Parts: sequence; structure tokens; C-alpha cells
Amino acid sequence: MRCMAGCEAGRMRFLSRLILSPLARVLFSPRVVGRKNVPKRGGVLLASNHLAFIDSIVITLVARRSVAFMAKSAYFTGRGLRGRMQRSFFSGVGAVPVERGAGSAAQDALDAGLRVLEAGDAFSIYPEGTRSRDGRLYRGRTGVAWLALTAGVPVVPVALIGTDEMQPGGKGPIRFARVTVRFGEPIDLSAYGPATSGRARREATDAVMAAIQRMSGQEPAGVYNEPPPANVRERVSRILHPERR
Repeated sequence: MRCMAGCEAGRMRFLSRLILSPLARVLFSPRVVGRKNVPKRGGVLLASNHLAFIDSIVITLVARRSVAFMAKSAYFTGRGLRGRMQRSFFSGVGAVPVERGAGSAAQDALDAGLRVLEAGDAFSIYPEGTRSRDGRLYRGRTGVAWLALTAGVPVVPVALIGTDEMQPGGKGPIRFARVTVRFGEPIDLSAYGPATSGRARREATDAVMAAIQRMSGQEPAGVYNEPPPANVRERVSRILHPERR
């Protein structure tokens, strides 16, 4: 049953890429650098900067293979024709539905990515957590290192340039713009230590963010990019577990 579901999902992603990739070339004329740095087979984690909602779709359409990514579960629960079309689109481009938030919701999202990697597929993540509204590159959260070290997969740093011009404000209508996508050389994080080590996760994450910064040319913000805590529980969690961010 699992194989049938996986094969069906794979066929859907293949057909979506076959249809949407030519459209993407017309819409934003992507300049892709280092595409061969993404392994054709095996689990691999793509870690990217984040400038606009469209970023995940851009990555999976220009990479040499289908790349799964996290998307909020609301995109998969809509009703009526619009809901079905939205669900089909996000499923087709490799989106994995997750609940957003801190604490257990954040870990559930990482676990969803881990399952993708352990199945030998490609998965993308934004270490910054949320898109940059001022164009600077924010400090990476250590989930990227936890995923790579736990799954035992390499990390390919990705730099997106111009997606904020294609989608001004980071979301909403899309307009024509020239986009550059740079895939860096794969990074083996195992030398930093095990996933259980907070220090290893922090140092490995900083190495990934440094690679992204070199390729994107963004100004480092030096702080986390996060909204105010939604409640007391989230505030306490950030204080008690800063290394998870």
C-alpha cells in the first residue's frame, strides 16, 4: 500500500514538473548555476535562503530532480473546486503538509522532512524559518543540521536571487522578473558531531548559512528572523531551548 501511494505521488510530481518547468522558464527566465551539485539519487537536504512564497516552487522546478518541501496543512484541506485545485497543485510540486508553529508542531515538521530523506528523496528547508522582509540573511535555526545529521545526508546550500522581485512583498501576485538560483557544492556535516549535540547542530548550521551567504551576497542580520511569541508557552520554549531555533 505504501509503495502504491509513493509511486502515485512520484508520478504526480513527474507530470507536474513536465508541465510546469517550461512555464517557469517563460515566466521568470531562471538562471541556474550549479545544478549538477544536486545528486540525482539518494537522500539530500537543500538549505536555502527565503525571500518569497514562490521560493519552494522555484527550487523544485529548476532542480535536476523533484524536491519536496513543507507547506502549511491549510493548502490541503480546502473544499470545493478551488480546494481540489490547490491540493492537486501542491501535491504535484512535492509539498508536504505540516502544521506550523513552535514546540511539537515544529518537531512534527522536521519529522515529516526526515521521512522524505530516509526514503531516499530530496527535501528543502529554510534555516531562517520564515522569509526575510528586508533582504538580509538571518541566523539559521538548527533544524537543518538535525535533519542532515539524523538522516545521514549531505546538505546542498541554495541561494535564491530575484524571487522577491518576482513576488514583491514576498507573497501575492507574480510578475515577470529575472531569477537566479545557485546550488552550492554538497556539504558533509558529520564532522561537526552527532545530531544529539547542541554544539554540533549550532556549528553545522552556521557553516551552512555561511555557504548560503557567500552565494547570495546578502547582508548577514546576525539575529533570528521570528515574529513575537504567540503565547506564553512559545515564549518559555524559546527561552528554555534556544539551540532548537
